[in-house]
Amino acid sequence: MTELIAKKIGMTQFFREDGKVVPVTLVELDLSDLEIKEGEKVKVSGISKGKGFQGVVKRHGFSGMPASHGHKGMERAPGSIGQRFPQHTLKGMRMAGHMGAKKTTVRNLEVAKIDKENNIMAIKGAVPGRRGTVLKISNS
Repeated sequence: MTELIAKKIGMTQFFREDGKVVPVTLVELDLSDLEIKEGEKVKVSGISKGKGFQGVVKRHGFSGMPASHGHKGMERAPGSIGQRFPQHTLKGMRMAGHMGAKKTTVRNLEVAKIDKENNIMAIKGAVPGRRGTVLKISNS
């Protein structure tokens, strides 16, 4: 199957016959030559939401330091970033930096509904990016 280009509209929810809520993402695309059917699994790629410059607690899940016992103003600091020898920071050291705004792929998302009149497809679950993000949809 060829890849489809779509635009993220936003998230909403559907109610199934048994009363359960199903969260879905609405995407807008050209449905004239669509090969995907409802219930099929798809793979969605896009640029994730940018989070800006973040510290090690948010970016890598570091636990931080205790709030007392001599740690004044260092609660969210990374701690030591190396040892005395080899006197430089080793490659791969997890530090603060830019987070998000990278290409992300989510696999095995189910197509919940297709509305050919309005050129809208509802995909079960969350897809990468904010509203208006250009997405690439293909078979899983």
